[in-house]
Amino acid sequence: MGHANQLALTFRCPTELESLIPRPIPAVLGLPDWYKALPQKAFNTTLGDDTQTMKKCPPFIDAMTYGFLIPLAMDLIVRDGEFTWSFDAPNGFVSEYSHSPISFHDPSQVAGTPFFDEDRFLIKFNNFWIIEAPPGYSLLFTHPLNRPDLPFTTITGLVDSDTFHDSPIHFPARWHDTAFNGVLPKGTPVAQCLPVKRESWTDRFEGLSSEATKRLIEMKETLGLNPDIYRREFRVPKR
Repeated sequence: MGHANQLALTFRCPTELESLIPRPIPAVLGLPDWYKALPQKAFNTTLGDDTQTMKKCPPFIDAMTYGFLIPLAMDLIVRDGEFTWSFDAPNGFVSEYSHSPISFHDPSQVAGTPFFDEDRFLIKFNNFWIIEAPPGYSLLFTHPLNRPDLPFTTITGLVDSDTFHDSPIHFPARWHDTAFNGVLPKGTPVAQCLPVKRESWTDRFEGLSSEATKRLIEMKETLGLNPDIYRREFRVPKR
């Protein structure tokens, strides 16, 4: 199969900050250490044989490697629920940009939602990059996919970044690991940026025809004999 059509997202930040903060990266370059360490097969005690792990699941890895990861701009130190950081702005640097990696939402802003916690602020990861998408594309910003190991959960938003690209988008998040003490390192992914082409969709429902049922049975048998068939014959390049 050929390569996917290649489009570009444009990332801009103040030139004074460019050498100080990490750049967004293609998500394929930001796989966590736990994923890299996974074996491709593991012993399945139920079946009594080796079976493939998540590392061999194309939908799982395609989700994690699609789009771009937006990194934490600087080390964030967490001690007993208090957040601190250190950032030496360049001499003479005056900007509308914040000098901190996070800010906060008052709990009243999420009252009545599942994100609400009594006496706890919702944090907001400050983003230093303005992102411009090609015409017709929006950007879905969400928690880095398949990353429940991170001590926070970023809230999902969809932004029309082909028309709105004169100000950075920031990322509200719920810090769910209240026992976390230590450093969240500079460069930790705080959001995944997924380009989405704007199209209008409707729904359609059909019963399985006898021919479709036949294909279903054949595919089930094929998958049983060759679990890799999706990857080898149906998976479409994403990059």
